Amino acid sequence: MRYKLFFLAVSLSNFIYGQNKVQRIDSLFNDFYTKGQLSGNILIAEKGRPIYQKNFGYANEETKEKLNINSVFELASCSKQFTAFAIVKLKEQGKLNYDDPISKYIPELKVYDKITIRHLLCHTSGLPDYIELMDSLWDKSKIATNGDIINLFSIRKPKLLFEPNSKFEYSNTGYALLASIIHKASGESYKEFLENHIFRPLKMQSTFVHNGRYKPEKINHYVLGYVYDDSTKKFILPDNYAPTKIVVWLDGVQGDGSVISTTNDLLKWDRALYSSKIISEISRKEIFEPTILNDGSKTEYGFGWFLINNDYGFQVSHTGAWPGYAAIIERNLTKDNTIIILTNHDEFPKLLRTLRKILNDNPMTKK
Repeated sequence: MRYKLFFLAVSLSNFIYGQNKVQRIDSLFNDFYTKGQLSGNILIAEKGRPIYQKNFGYANEETKEKLNINSVFELASCSKQFTAFAIVKLKEQGKLNYDDPISKYIPELKVYDKITIRHLLCHTSGLPDYIELMDSLWDKSKIATNGDIINLFSIRKPKLLFEPNSKFEYSNTGYALLASIIHKASGESYKEFLENHIFRPLKMQSTFVHNGRYKPEKINHYVLGYVYDDSTKKFILPDNYAPTKIVVWLDGVQGDGSVISTTNDLLKWDRALYSSKIISEISRKEIFEPTILNDGSKTEYGFGWFLINNDYGFQVSHTGAWPGYAAIIERNLTKDNTIIILTNHDEFPKLLRTLRKILNDNPMTKK
């Protein structure tokens, strides 16, 4: 009887502690929401089990339609992990190699024959950012596509910022080119490849490649993204705000962004990355290996993921930001906990440091 009572006491203690953790998380998010600094969906999981899931704000500010568990957000640069995974999948299928020159698949870029697929994956290519180039060179009455990026680099031949693999510099250009390589190597469009080899096999039924202004299509539960207009002191659609018209004229580009999803679908993705369901264990490990530069030093980036070792364990993550949206997926591979935050305001609340402390059993602090 004494042992049963002891077991009951321990179980109750664990239950109360677990409740306290969830309450602390809820208090943190509610605080930011009350201050008007949060609009979005949150999912926190431990070992694949959601311990906290909540929606804050509106999917449509005009109609006051509330966000719900099925709300679909733009992931912005969090899309890069899917682009990288597709390349790894194609390598596993024998359709390309990481050290192939990109000119093998995009012959128009023969001038950059020292750049390989690996360099694009790891942000070590030295290619200048296409967004900056197109801001000054593109006719903004038209919507640009990946083909337009290739054409721009083929004609203008901008110089490399550095020798390939001599340093790390985050590059949207690299991931846009990877989408074109996926198309050339597979014979499927970027959209088709991700749907056929990732989203459908994992039953990610609310996850798509979406270019809604370039090719309008109906997406159930699609969330409108908003930017803050200082002059009117209101959140407005980026299409209607001069400083963020980029969302229109770059809407046809894929690879560096363009994936939309839900928190529940991203948890399915998280779980798949612990298994060999759609990719081998060897290939999975490659994704989370740091990049080794020419001088032998390592970066904190693998294939589509930032990598960091700290007191909490080995964490892999990526953020996304685009006018109207901000997102993060952070996975602690040592402790198997997952943070997924999708917002439809383009300013991300500064709460991650505190959230990590709560998840890793540290007292909550206000930072």
